[in-house]
Amino acid sequence: MSMPPTHDNIALAIARAMLEGFDRHYRMFSETNRAAKHRFEVSDWQGQRRAVRDRIEFYDKRVGETTLRLEADFAVSSLPVETLREIKRLYVGLLVDHQQPELAETFFNSVSTKILHRSYFHNDFIFVRPAVSTEYIELDDGAGPGTYRVYYPHFPVWHQTWAQLLRDFELELEFEDLERDALDVADVLQGVLGVPFVPRANFQIQVLSGLFYRNKGAYVVGKIINGYQMIPIALPLLHTAQGKLAVDTVLHTEDDMQTLFSYARAYFMVDMKIPSAYVQFLRSLMPRKPRAEIYSALGLQKQGKNSFYRDLLHHLRHSTDRFRIAPGIKGMVMLVFDLPSFPFVFKIIRDKFPPQKKTTREQIKGKYQLVKYHDRVGRMADTLEYSEVALPLSRFEPELIEELRSSCSKLIEVNDGAHEAELVIEHAYIERRMIPLNIHLKEADAAGDTASVERAVIEYGNALKDLIAANIFPGDMLWKNFGITRQGKVVFYDYDEIEYITDCNFRHIPPRDEQAEEPGPGQVWFEVGSKDVFPETFGPFLLGNARVRQAFLKHHADLLDPDFWDHNKQRILAGEMPDIFPYDAQRRFSLRRLEKTQKVG
Repeated sequence: MSMPPTHDNIALAIARAMLEGFDRHYRMFSETNRAAKHRFEVSDWQGQRRAVRDRIEFYDKRVGETTLRLEADFAVSSLPVETLREIKRLYVGLLVDHQQPELAETFFNSVSTKILHRSYFHNDFIFVRPAVSTEYIELDDGAGPGTYRVYYPHFPVWHQTWAQLLRDFELELEFEDLERDALDVADVLQGVLGVPFVPRANFQIQVLSGLFYRNKGAYVVGKIINGYQMIPIALPLLHTAQGKLAVDTVLHTEDDMQTLFSYARAYFMVDMKIPSAYVQFLRSLMPRKPRAEIYSALGLQKQGKNSFYRDLLHHLRHSTDRFRIAPGIKGMVMLVFDLPSFPFVFKIIRDKFPPQKKTTREQIKGKYQLVKYHDRVGRMADTLEYSEVALPLSRFEPELIEELRSSCSKLIEVNDGAHEAELVIEHAYIERRMIPLNIHLKEADAAGDTASVERAVIEYGNALKDLIAANIFPGDMLWKNFGITRQGKVVFYDYDEIEYITDCNFRHIPPRDEQAEEPGPGQVWFEVGSKDVFPETFGPFLLGNARVRQAFLKHHADLLDPDFWDHNKQRILAGEMPDIFPYDAQRRFSLRRLEKTQKVG
């Protein structure tokens, strides 16, 4: 006669079911990443884009499947507290030899928070703190290389090492001229290392074993170590016009790597059995970049969210300043606030919008989802989307609390927390804080810094043109909706009016019939459809300042021409997918070789 299930074996069965759900997710995630190699080799760029979009949905689908299974098989939401506590303890035991324990812990949290009441959201029942170390996890199957390969070059013929390093990735597509590319790489890096170059005893190249695929490129990522010197490196591999491979340039500074792995770019696809080892290696190249952003850049957004939230809680415990309404022009759709000592902003959709904002809460959420799935080409800030965010009420400025109660009352409530009162936000977006472009321009203009104004206006126009190439129309193009990063890049961050370029109808302003009746205040003499855009009207809103106007008309007057916008729309409709490089095009080897040829000629 079979024995009735006990408290322990029910808890163990549930823990195993949750880990099975995670393992299925990571298996599908990895299969999609491995297939990126073939898509790159056959130039399936649209397929690569689709795979990135589809991969984003994997996690939530597996969480949903696992949640349904636990309810159907174990009625888990009605289990006693002792069993719920035991599930986590046993789950930790299952992760002892796991290669992705931190991701499995986050999956556990995602499932548990779907089932449990908020009162259970503490470390007895979910992983508020990590429980399993990710240090020194090793591959134990003996198949293939470890996380990274190490090469010991022979100087001065170390270009041979670069050639072998590239061959070791076993790409089926042939290089156009591997010897030429290896010599170019060695030449650039010898200049970086210094002349004369003195190899030290530990002179070596370390390269991550997986290629990083994004858009139409594949990237070799690693570092050079020589004595106390460490140089980060990334080699972009692109297809040539002849359909072969070529190294496009060498990226070799921390700023290069920060730009390559920017929060304003699409996620990479990379086959990695031990993600924490990749994150640790990448942090050695970019020590200022938070783990959360690196996990997200690798396509592990949920782990990025979890890591970010832990960073936020840690920061709150070690700071005393208060959340405040963010400086700048208040948004009509979003209430934006920040914590001065923390480099992020929090955005909440307001309860009501003014009449000119013809939108809904669901439409706005759809716009932010569009950006999450789209290629952000270095010009749209990634957002972390959270539900049920609990923050200490005492850390809010009175003015912010009043603003939240008056304009976001549907999304907030005050609860008694475990130790103090909490303000719980039902839904919020969190983004990297940037200096609003209107403030940057105002300060530069007030200082009489014409060069700084011109640089910012050039970057603004370049940002718009990159967005156009990516099939994105910002909608509201005012300076306040763009920010400027530490590297001086202009990034768009206000998505409530965003549209696809291909959905817009770019029109010239029709000539006015002098015999017609005078239009009323705020009216025009011609019909305007919901998707109609009139670029000739941008000027009055953007170019009121003389310095700004001069710079804009000098560098980007084409943005005021409807034909420019429509021409780009037709290119997108024709299936063109232009290259948008995460580095200055002047650094490309092909351009340098062309310049040398022209000089010789």
